[in-house]
Amino acid sequence: MSFEKAQQLIELATFVAARRMGVTLDDVGERFLVSKRTAQRMLHTLEFQFPDTRPSVDEDGRKRWRLQTGALRDLLTLTPDELAAMDLSIETLDRNAQGPEADHLRSLREKILALVPDNRIARLETDYEALLEAQGLAARPGPTTRLAPGVGSTIATALKGSLRLKIVYHSRGSAASSERVVEPYGVLIGIRRYLVAKPTTDRAGTLRHYVAEKIENAELTAEVFERDPGFDIHAHAKKAFGAFQNDSEFGEVIWRFKPDAAPHARSFLFHPAQSLEDEPDGSLIVRFWASGHMEMCWHLYMWGDKVEVVAPEVLRQMVKSHQRADFPSLP
Repeated sequence: MSFEKAQQLIELATFVAARRMGVTLDDVGERFLVSKRTAQRMLHTLEFQFPDTRPSVDEDGRKRWRLQTGALRDLLTLTPDELAAMDLSIETLDRNAQGPEADHLRSLREKILALVPDNRIARLETDYEALLEAQGLAARPGPTTRLAPGVGSTIATALKGSLRLKIVYHSRGSAASSERVVEPYGVLIGIRRYLVAKPTTDRAGTLRHYVAEKIENAELTAEVFERDPGFDIHAHAKKAFGAFQNDSEFGEVIWRFKPDAAPHARSFLFHPAQSLEDEPDGSLIVRFWASGHMEMCWHLYMWGDKVEVVAPEVLRQMVKSHQRADFPSLP
């Protein structure tokens, strides 16, 4: 049995064991994106390799497969990607003011780690720390876009190993996609995701931001590069209001919320490095340094005429004709 098939078999066994009511052919087909015929072959292999697999027929006449979790105890382990994804989810919940949910997930994380043997934890740490360090979080609620299949996992692998990436990228304004090799430094996550990287054609230049959803294909190379030791993805993320960055826009941002909106605005974290000032008339001044005027406009629109842009002037002009007074509630 090949490594890929063995890995898929363990994933299938985990999927079946995690569902106490068992799984059907349709469940397996949906989970692994395979035909019913392939799902049948997979479950037949599961029965052969795991004798504790128990097929049965439910009250609706559908065949279901069950597997005791004890059969998998020594085969399962936590991966660096799974641990990093869990921490990223916790941080996202915290930033979106969902503290109780974040605490529940944090507690679950501790329970999972308590069950992992010490020798396996030691093997996790290096890749996990590298991956987590590269995740720059600038999450905002709302719709998001989707990555091409395989692109996300390929980027994650490149970040963990400091490997150069060969990408096929369709940049804005270009008629066709082009191939380029880049050195990945991290990912900024928001309504859009941005790969922070340096092109090998300009390694001495500034970091560039590639819209991850515009990456049509990504391949690992065998070339390892030396990361700039002074780069910090979290400090880098703070230069933007959301995930988009534009050095030419970076500067001080000042918003004044009207007295009736000030208490509500005070409960928001608009930027990790913001400062708040109470005005004598009850209004609230919010200050921070960032770029991303368009993303600021999208957010400011929700506040209608309850907020005034004091600075920068270019942002003030962008929202000037788009502030409504008839919104029934604040964000």
